[in-house]
Amino acid sequence: MTGITVPPELAWILPIVAPFILGLLVGFIIKRTVKLIFMVVALIIVLAATGYVSITFQNIYEKAMEILPKIIETGTGFTNVLPYSSATFLIGLALGLWKG
Repeated sequence: MTGITVPPELAWILPIVAPFILGLLVGFIIKRTVKLIFMVVALIIVLAATGYVSITFQNIYEKAMEILPKIIETGTGFTNVLPYSSATFLIGLALGLWKG
């Protein structure tokens, strides 16, 4: 099986552009996810304040202890995949979070 060949005059830019694009995408995804979480929390607060939903701190604590370990386990898997030590990734991440 033959791979995709990149001309030598363009081969130097690929290691620079790929982490930058990954950083942009990750920043965009993180920003949208945080916005969605804030919207859901605001909705739950409004529903609890109006009496449509009854939530106790014990319920919140139990759900957090159920879900947070799974999120942390998934996050540690991403640290092995993402090039977070690359300067271009960090620049892309910052731009994705800022402009995303």
